[in-house]
This record gives sequence, structure tokens and C-alpha cells, in this order.
Amino acid sequence: MERLLLIEALAAAAVGGVWYFFFTRYNHRRGIQALRWVEAACSGEGRIIYARWLDASRVQAQLRFPTHWFDHAQVTVRLFPRAVPFQWLLCLFRKQKETLTFEADLDYVPSSPLDVRRHRWFTRGHTSLLEDSQGWTISRPGPVVFTTRPQWTQELPPVVHTFMTSRGHSLLNVRFRPESPHLTATLALEALSDEQAAAGFLTVLRDLAAGASTSRQ
Repeated sequence: MERLLLIEALAAAAVGGVWYFFFTRYNHRRGIQALRWVEAACSGEGRIIYARWLDASRVQAQLRFPTHWFDHAQVTVRLFPRAVPFQWLLCLFRKQKETLTFEADLDYVPSSPLDVRRHRWFTRGHTSLLEDSQGWTISRPGPVVFTTRPQWTQELPPVVHTFMTSRGHSLLNVRFRPESPHLTATLALEALSDEQAAAGFLTVLRDLAAGASTSRQ
């Protein structure tokens, strides 16, 4: 009996080890591929100077751009903790996403913090309602902005406008603050599917930085 338990324990340890090794390697390949897309999207204007793995599911890289772009830039790729099944299932249950976060300092220091987040609400109509919807007039409202600022002009700030346009459709949140890093932007990793998507992401980042400087002037 004891021998059987020992064999089962060794088999479970072997399966766990293979699982951990396989998915750690998978995450490493996925993380490195994302960094390669980002570097290729820089088109020679920026490059990765240092990269390190924080753990089995997070890789961080420092980038160098021309001074008129970003200072002290870095990206952090957060992947699912596939090497640990319980944590992976917990992420899926909470409907979390793999993300890429860009952080950098700007030439123009934001005068006040600004945190912009994107939320989408979906609804499913009841079958009986759908059957009686032939006489309905359906309209598609534009984006709705909820703000905690006591004073808000009708004209959207350039930063918020960029975030709400199609160019910023893949961004999950954007944060500006006076302290370093001045700009933090996060997008779902699934939106970074190739070099072209990465180039679009960098274009949005430059637009956000330009919008921040315009708002300050």
C-alpha cells in the first residue's frame, strides 16, 4: 500500500513538473514574441535595451526612444499563470485578460492626475421581447463619459478624445500623473496580434502624449 502511494506521489510530481516546465516555456515564448512585435513597431526609432522575467508569467523590458518621444520607458507583459493550474483557472473565472502595460515619463509633466478606464456593458433581450421588436426604433448612442471632476467642459480633452476614438479602441485604461511614470497605458495582449497592431499601439501612445502636452499649454 505504501509503495503504491509512493508511486502515485512520484507520478503526480512528474506530471506537475512537466506541466510547469511546458507552460513556463510557452509563456516565455509568448512574452518574447510580444516584445519583438513592440520593438519591430518602433521602426528603428526605439529599441529594447534590457529585459527580465519578474516571475513565470511576467516579463518587463526597458526601451529607449528619442528624447522627444518618451523617457524611462518600459513595458510589462502579464500572462496567465499557466504553470500553476489553480491560479490559471482563477484568472479565467474572473474573466481577466493577458495585458501589456506601457509606462514612461513625458517632456510635459501632467499638472494633475487623470485616470481613464474603459467599460463595456452588454445586454441580452428576452425571446418574447425580440419577437415584438419589429416596431422598435433602435439607436446607437455614442460613448458616455462619467467623470469625478467637479468642472468638466463640454469639449473633451485631447487625451480622452484619443482614448474614445477608434485608434484607442484596444486600450483598457490610461493614467496620467505628476509623479513618475507620467503615462501608463494598458491594452489586452490579444489586441497585439502582430507588428502592425503594435505599431498602431505606439501611434496611440504618441497621440496620448501629444494630447497631454496640448492640454497643458
